[in-house]
Amino acid sequence: MAYLRDEQEKLEIDYPLEKIWAMIPKTVELLEWNIQEIDDQNHKAKLKTKGAFLSYGSVINLEAEAIDENTCRMTLTAETPVTTITAMADFGRSRDRISQFVAVLAKQVESAGKKKK
Repeated sequence: MAYLRDEQEKLEIDYPLEKIWAMIPKTVELLEWNIQEIDDQNHKAKLKTKGAFLSYGSVINLEAEAIDENTCRMTLTAETPVTTITAMADFGRSRDRISQFVAVLAKQVESAGKKKK
């Protein structure tokens, strides 16, 4: 029997929405994931992660919105299919994949900030 394991994280980033949105494809490329769908108008994307030993890949739904001129909010929801066989090996992978995405994106924001100076 299979089911989906969901994880969600909401972030506020002190960086303009358009600049963060432009970093999404590079972040996905660095992680060697795929963009399944992207809606640049509404700032929504569906990302597909790689699987691992005894683990399926996750689908991460990403939504971003501007709070003000220099701040944006991002919501990441990861869905990972899990079976009774993979349930123990997969425990926490959805959360880890969200964390990986945030860490790589943060490095890009940091390096972009250094370039500005």
